[in-house]
Amino acid sequence: MGNKLITLTSLLRPKQRLMEFPEDFNQLELLDTHGHLIPRGSGSVWTGSKDDEEEAEEREHSEEWYLEKEEALKDEPNELILWAAENNRLATIHSLLAADPLLVHCCDEDGYTPLHRAAYSGHVEIVSALLAGGSKVNPRTIDGWTPLHSACRWSRVSVASCLLQHGAELNAQTNGGLTPLHLAASYTSFSKTDSRHTLELLLSQRHLKPGLRSSSGETAGEVARRSGPHHFMFEMVEDYVNVVPIS
Repeated sequence: MGNKLITLTSLLRPKQRLMEFPEDFNQLELLDTHGHLIPRGSGSVWTGSKDDEEEAEEREHSEEWYLEKEEALKDEPNELILWAAENNRLATIHSLLAADPLLVHCCDEDGYTPLHRAAYSGHVEIVSALLAGGSKVNPRTIDGWTPLHSACRWSRVSVASCLLQHGAELNAQTNGGLTPLHLAASYTSFSKTDSRHTLELLLSQRHLKPGLRSSSGETAGEVARRSGPHHFMFEMVEDYVNVVPIS
């Protein structure tokens, strides 16, 4: 390894200087300590705790508020479709794609597409509409995150299921070697039920490779054993695949 360093840009807010970390640093621990810096779309300054996130999701805006936002972005279709995907504005998505189908492929400065935004926000109808509109199912951010990574990071189990049904790359690894299973195993969601269900979904997939290691050398099972209550699920899978039929 020597003094070789890697640079993470998607863990920083826009216009901040780059942060450098040793090549073997533990990205999942960084999610716990610096998760508030993860951009959730272009220009994000999201700094809330898990409780703040839950409260924000439960808070509803009026239709007038959404219409005002859409009016403000009407001359910036790229920004509008990204915003609409994150905020579950299905009619707006349909209208934009009818006018310009190529908008489905746009992205922000961190490489997040409308599909990424809909995925981490848990909007399965938006995800379906974007895929039907021609979105690629495995676009990558500048740090190598696919929409499935985003869905599993925030335990969006319905979205993860939809993406897998449309051919999402189950064992895709980020630039730091993290798979969707690593992110689901890190147990960072405030929803314990959705966190468990996301793991169940991934572990039930026939072509899953649970032994893949991150750049810090950990498998998803090892992550689960140190960071959450669901490590027994990995043990059950290991027991199942290790059974030798009696002849």
